[in-house]
Amino acid sequence: MGGCGIAGCMNLEGGRISGDVIARMLETMGERENGLGAGYACYGLFPEHRDDYCMQFFFDHEEARTAVEELLKAMGSITKDERVHTQRVKSMRPPFPMVWRYFFRPSSKLEWRGRTDLSDDDLMVQLAMHVNAEVEGALCVSSGKDMAVFKGNGYSYEISKYYDLGRYSGKMWVSHSRFPTNSPAWWGGAHPLSILDWTVCHNGEITSYGVNRKFVEMAGYRCSVLTDTEVVAYTWDLLVRKHRLPISAAAFAIAPWYHEDIARLDPESARLATWLRITYKEALLNGPFSIIVGRREPEVTMIALADRKKLRPLLCGRSQDGRTAYVASEECAVRIVEPEAETWTPNAGSPMIAVVGKGIVRTGNEHPFVGGE
Repeated sequence: MGGCGIAGCMNLEGGRISGDVIARMLETMGERENGLGAGYACYGLFPEHRDDYCMQFFFDHEEARTAVEELLKAMGSITKDERVHTQRVKSMRPPFPMVWRYFFRPSSKLEWRGRTDLSDDDLMVQLAMHVNAEVEGALCVSSGKDMAVFKGNGYSYEISKYYDLGRYSGKMWVSHSRFPTNSPAWWGGAHPLSILDWTVCHNGEITSYGVNRKFVEMAGYRCSVLTDTEVVAYTWDLLVRKHRLPISAAAFAIAPWYHEDIARLDPESARLATWLRITYKEALLNGPFSIIVGRREPEVTMIALADRKKLRPLLCGRSQDGRTAYVASEECAVRIVEPEAETWTPNAGSPMIAVVGKGIVRTGNEHPFVGGE
């Protein structure tokens, strides 16, 4: 079966897709589940608050919520807060966390542990990691703008019912079912794993977790969820947002070609490929994986990438009218919502990239440094 199920869909013109669509896609791959975790992320979700950071939390108790709320008030302004809607699902057993949402704007030039030079995004990263590591009973589930993560301990159909996903719609959805690798099956460890506007849904196992974790920790990230997918999310944020690598170059650093294959590239491409392998050797993800990566900035983007040996399944699709892009572990997940879709499989280690307003800018079958940003 190849492990977990992953699925994603995007309206390439910026229209809205109901949460019922992504739920059907993921639930169709039910044989990939074990009931220990599932989750969804939606982008373009809060247009009326699109300039606010949407911080969504799990709280174990009211004291944790109060502590986080006081911290947010000290660091900026809360423009709105609300309990995230949930509903009882008979097959799910308690305890359940309190799920709360804050729309937040950090204060300008705020000092954080002696530093006043942090950008708003860097400040939000530090804030989310501080909560996760140091506020007992609280976990920041997502912290980006105009997006949110809905996840938990259960089957995909249970999680979609628990959050009543049909009440939401957005430009893009990404999703995952099964459980977090190398950590207990718990609400916070369920995928997607998120930081800022990045979300990662991951099928596989990263055997280089120790090296990858040290790589992001040296750059100031704090790993507290203790699953390999957390490290993958931080790596994308570091390479693309902070180091400003194009997505295709970041994907190559994460899943690089072998040296004998690099030698067959043209001289300029071979020089770039070698430079990426040497500079970002600690970012290389060893082990079998296929991932769907979502981001909001500068426009909503969906990235699909498999490891360099294609040890986990990954399929991409496009609707007949060309308006919708799909990604999934299995073709049935696409056919259930788009029976006549065009489908293809990207090359190993080569990203498919879809961007709202631009379409599918990279199918995953191109030269490694062609297409994308």
